[in-house]
Amino acid sequence: MTIGVLLMTYGAPRDESELPAYLARVRGGREPTAELVAEMARRYRAIGGSPLVRITEAQAAALERELGAGYRVRAAMRFSEPSIERVAHELAVQVDELVGIVLSPQWSDVLMSGYERALGDAASVRGLRWRMIRGWHLEPAFVELVAALLRAALEGLKRPAILLTAHSVPRRVYDAEPEYIEQLRTTAEAIARAAGLRPEDWRFAYQSAGHTREEWLRPDLVELFPEIAASGATSVLVVPVQFLADHLEVLHDLDIAARAQAEAARLEYHRIPMPNDRPELARALAGVVRGAAVPG
Repeated sequence: MTIGVLLMTYGAPRDESELPAYLARVRGGREPTAELVAEMARRYRAIGGSPLVRITEAQAAALERELGAGYRVRAAMRFSEPSIERVAHELAVQVDELVGIVLSPQWSDVLMSGYERALGDAASVRGLRWRMIRGWHLEPAFVELVAALLRAALEGLKRPAILLTAHSVPRRVYDAEPEYIEQLRTTAEAIARAAGLRPEDWRFAYQSAGHTREEWLRPDLVELFPEIAASGATSVLVVPVQFLADHLEVLHDLDIAARAQAEAARLEYHRIPMPNDRPELARALAGVVRGAAVPG
């Protein structure tokens, strides 16, 4: 039997001409305001365009090599091309079953059920069996990969303040699904332990809160910078525990916006590199795919 694996993530516009339609899909069909389009265009220009789709395709190729015979692995985007529907259609003539895995180790029904519905709809149209792999936030190889990146980043730094971060969510998401936030914190704790950190060596913070009127979870990492500087620290090391690739929330929100805030507080800014297409990530993902229970 041949299994088709879809590595699924958010997606990104290929250029500014695609940005309004992309934002409309992200917003559930609601047209973005001209101000939002202009601001997002500015951010994408600042990072030279998002590399997310290219990196995800490289991750898929690495995972296919790691899994070996009997697997076909493709990148599939929720809000851009190559879409989940298109990739499922292309795989349908090559495989006997589809398996979906979202490239976020923590699982949220509120935030991620759209991936599952898209995969299920595409597979059902083509008469294929399918299954979704949910949270894998404590996969040992994933935890060790991020811990190794953290340890390497600490070399040469003199007692930096260490912030393990995750994407903020609206308070309503937490109220509906507190276990998702618990997964984020549990992941951070596991990574910190694997890196040899003591509880007092690091803090958990959020990033990339949306610009909406509703309440988002805090503290945002930049809110901690003045306090960190006042404590006598001279540098900060940021460790995302949720992101697996360079994209807008890393290259802009952290490396441009947060860096500027850190430097304004007279802190040197450092960030661990993202896993991207490292072979260690492919091995971690292969373990997740192979370990997933096959439905009866």
